[in-house]
Amino acid sequence: MKLAEVCPFRRNLPRGLALAAPPVACGHRKFTDTRRSGMDFEAAYLNYAAARQEKMLLRVLKESEPLGQGKLRRDGRVLINFAGNDYLGLSHHPALIAAAKRYAEAFGTGSAASRLVTGNLSCFSEIEEKLAAGKGKEAALILAAGYQTNLTVLAALADKDVLGRKVTILADRLIHNSLLQGALLSGARLARFHHNDLAHLETLLARESENAVIIVSESVFGMDGDVADLAALGALAKRFGAMLYIDEAHATGLFGKNGFGLAADCPDLVDIVMGTFGKALGSFGSYIACSKAARDFLVQRCGGLVYSTALPPQVLGSIAAAIDLVPTLEAERAHLETLSQRLREGLVALGFDCGASATQIVPVIIGDEARAMAMVAALEEQGFLAAAIRPPTVPQGTARLRLSLSAAHQTEDIDAFLSVMAGLQ
Repeated sequence: MKLAEVCPFRRNLPRGLALAAPPVACGHRKFTDTRRSGMDFEAAYLNYAAARQEKMLLRVLKESEPLGQGKLRRDGRVLINFAGNDYLGLSHHPALIAAAKRYAEAFGTGSAASRLVTGNLSCFSEIEEKLAAGKGKEAALILAAGYQTNLTVLAALADKDVLGRKVTILADRLIHNSLLQGALLSGARLARFHHNDLAHLETLLARESENAVIIVSESVFGMDGDVADLAALGALAKRFGAMLYIDEAHATGLFGKNGFGLAADCPDLVDIVMGTFGKALGSFGSYIACSKAARDFLVQRCGGLVYSTALPPQVLGSIAAAIDLVPTLEAERAHLETLSQRLREGLVALGFDCGASATQIVPVIIGDEARAMAMVAALEEQGFLAAAIRPPTVPQGTARLRLSLSAAHQTEDIDAFLSVMAGLQ
């Protein structure tokens, strides 16, 4: 008997497609079920969540209603928000809201395609030109969420087939997870240098003379609030012929020339600058500022651009308004710096450990996860929202409160918070 007579569907398989194994259940032959017992996926997921709960590591989504002025409503209560990243208070700024409405009226509510198809609206180029000028770079490229940008841009830049040699990524030990995942996705060799330790980085660079090297760091670190020495990093990269990739998510709008980030102070030393619009700029989305050659390459190879629907027009409107506002906000930046210093000094005077924070991000390093969670609950009872950051987001033994301030906060907010913290020490 021919195989087609035993199992007729074989004749309909596309040319070149073979069965993984000879069929045993068609026609006259006895069928034997050799499948393994099924996997209980739900039980595995529940067990994982239960294990995290026991270690005080379970993450939970909670609904919030932003109110502006550094406040939000949660569970019916108005709280002073020390957990968000609206550093300049722009998310409720009238200029951003008005621009979002104008752009939606002009272009509709959705871009409806990737930028390489029909989603590259005329307003993109104007915004990118202003952004590149602010950053002191030849070009800029607007993309979607910051996580997606770091993941896909870094993977594209580190492609060994494009660069023609093996690639090593040397990354600061405390980089954001998106950068770490981008490095892993690239397939490059990954080595991590001690946090802000240029001597250690130089030692690693000296071992990589045969490879293409990309150095990855943040300018302002999102969990510790400390700052990298970009000028020294850039000089070291140039000396060894390495590319320097800097994440400015927590610096854009707040530091550097006209508020365009620390990399704007040394544009010739930083090759790739990444940042976001969803923090100090009060909107959503992200960008890369770079050379024209790098931008053109990313248009070819960056999956986050090629395969993603473009940002919606109303978001582009709010971005455009924020970019125009940033150079005018010196008073707001000065106010935020004063508040941050007042908070750090007050916490240290109370005996808390704020690490090396020098910015609007002020960690209160507790160590124990359970105690960090208990402090967050106690603060909420007193009208303050703080975030408990626990491993694996931060290293083991460094669970903390992550306090992030906004120019919308007032001195009285800081003093009231310090009064509550005094009772928790």
